Amino acid sequence: MSPDLPADELPLHGLRVVEFTHMVMGPTCGMVLADLGADVVKVEPLAGDNTRRLLGSGAGFFPMFNRNKRSLAVDMGQARGRELVLKLVATADVFSENFKPGTMDTLGLGPGTLERLNPRLIQVSHKGFLPGPYEQRTALDEVVQMMGGVAYMTGPEGRPLRAGTSVNDIMGGMFGAIGVLAALQQRARTGRGRRVQSALFENNVLLVAQHMMQFAVTGQPAAPMPGRISAWGVYDVFTVAGGEQIFLAAVSDTQWALLCDAFGFADLKADARLASNNDRVRAREWMLPLLRERFAAYDAAELAARFERTGLPYAPITRPEALFDDPHLAATGGLAPVRLPADTHAGGRALDTRLALLPLALDGQRLPLRRPPPALGQHTEALLRELGYDTAQISVLQAEGVVRMAAPDEG
Repeated sequence: MSPDLPADELPLHGLRVVEFTHMVMGPTCGMVLADLGADVVKVEPLAGDNTRRLLGSGAGFFPMFNRNKRSLAVDMGQARGRELVLKLVATADVFSENFKPGTMDTLGLGPGTLERLNPRLIQVSHKGFLPGPYEQRTALDEVVQMMGGVAYMTGPEGRPLRAGTSVNDIMGGMFGAIGVLAALQQRARTGRGRRVQSALFENNVLLVAQHMMQFAVTGQPAAPMPGRISAWGVYDVFTVAGGEQIFLAAVSDTQWALLCDAFGFADLKADARLASNNDRVRAREWMLPLLRERFAAYDAAELAARFERTGLPYAPITRPEALFDDPHLAATGGLAPVRLPADTHAGGRALDTRLALLPLALDGQRLPLRRPPPALGQHTEALLRELGYDTAQISVLQAEGVVRMAAPDEG
């Protein structure tokens, strides 16, 4: 893998994004744009984004989704705070927010105000729902997974279960970024900005749309994944020697023949009841127990090695923390070393770790980690100077509690 792209060769170098976001959805949009080279300014209250202090499953939110950004800490309750933010927005190409409908209006940053201030501005909002009967509801990833079919499809019958990661928040932020990129392309032709909207519920509907179409085509409702009728004969998790588990698959007639040859299953290869994939799907009730019995004699490493040599699909059952030691990620530069400032997570101390980069490369080069997640107010002074404030003015703003700057050991 080639080294990271230099910052001035990144696709969005020279674009400025101002974001009022928290949690996952909005920050994901900003992370994508920042990783692509945009100057993303995260505007935070003086106490900081609450996501900085989350525990448990939220402990990774801020450090993961706020890298490559600059932090401006400002009190929007003061007129001078609103004034300096409006000056910043006047220099921006994109404005991103993910607060409840109407929140930006109360801060003096409503869509009409920003459009008059900067007609070229792309405004992107990340909400629970697109405009309609549900738009005033409070939404979370889990809420829309429950009402949008993902939880039903993930858990066993009668036990709806949310997916194991923030699928709608992350994808919703990605679609916000896609909308921004499309609007920027159109602005290059028209000279005017657009309003882009992305929403958790509609994102979730797209995730289950294949199951909606399954019903439309077959007339049969899709069964939850644990009880589904698989499209493939061999496509399952097997418990093998020592109690280990491994996912094994053969999704074509060619792969079935390869599997039988690799393990000496001549009787199964010759069995007319297993001649085609659809035959094997119909035979799963008796075929899978037979395969489980035969594979149980092998350990997971031996099965993986044999499937690898044969070119058959397989996968170890990996926990997220084990990915830090994944050899492919190590060889391809998929994890970037980073030092997290103390206030970017609830641990209360600086931390050396690695962050997963965007899953793409340009001409074989990964998009670099240019900045770690920022300490609160780390870039306040630099941004004020870019906006034309001098040292005396900055000192007054700081002394009177309009802005906050990171202490030297925080940045």
